[in-house]
Amino acid sequence: MTASGNVKVQNKKSKMGMKAKEHIYQTILGFFLLLIALAMVVPFLYVIVISFTDASVYESGKFMLWPEKWSTAAYELILSGSGFLNALKSTLIITFIGTPLSVAVNAGLAYMLSKPIPGKGFLNKYVMFTMLFSAGMVPNYMNIQSLGLIDNYFACILPSACGAWSVMVMRSFFQSLPIELEEAAEIDGCGKLRIFSIIVIPLSKAMLATMTLFSFVGYWNTYFNAVMYMTSTAKSPLQVYVQKIVLSSNISDVVDIQNMITNPVPQEVMRMAAVVVVVLPILIIYPFMQKYFKTGMMVGAVKG
Repeated sequence: MTASGNVKVQNKKSKMGMKAKEHIYQTILGFFLLLIALAMVVPFLYVIVISFTDASVYESGKFMLWPEKWSTAAYELILSGSGFLNALKSTLIITFIGTPLSVAVNAGLAYMLSKPIPGKGFLNKYVMFTMLFSAGMVPNYMNIQSLGLIDNYFACILPSACGAWSVMVMRSFFQSLPIELEEAAEIDGCGKLRIFSIIVIPLSKAMLATMTLFSFVGYWNTYFNAVMYMTSTAKSPLQVYVQKIVLSSNISDVVDIQNMITNPVPQEVMRMAAVVVVVLPILIIYPFMQKYFKTGMMVGAVKG
């Protein structure tokens, strides 16, 4: 065999060895990723299984990932109580008012900061300052109190309506849009507001959908502001209601005691069902928004 033939054989063996090593590496990596995924999925699956487990089966104390006997008693108990309905109403009001308001405010401010306006440098630094420093709990409470928003839904809406991080991401996205489109619209006689509504917003669907998802999740998970500013139980959102169920030593203090008597359910099963009820809407909405998520985040993060 010639020298060139030997070199070809050696190169072929070397490539086969590299492919084998790459295959082994991918297999090991896939195995570890699978373990990580299971570590995240199994606990949540266990929560769902326990919430649907019959009381007699749960009291046996067996660990299971598939209930031997199904039961929806915990969900019936939660959904039939007035506490859950009041909490759901409060969460829906906060979420469906706060989400569009937050997206509109953040988008308007971000679009303004993406243009060469007077004082732009100062405004950018002012927005960044709020990201790094905050007034603190007591000044925030005094501010809400002076505005007369204690025990008002807007106490949970307005403090989260505008965020520096959202403004910075949206500003970067708006700066990446072709300026020629806006210049052509100005030549045709369009004002800034019309340009923003008929040109910029349609081009920003992916980014706006991503920010809408973030805002929706943030308002749906409202907890701290509700604890701080809501004084009446009837206006407490779902997160506060679930916290009471999870930490209460006697579920009958939170859920209608008559329902507890007629439909006895172990407290741990009640806690698991409450967690599932709160998380389920987000799990339903996220798949529909996922296609916009990657595009919106990556494009908005290209420029600084």
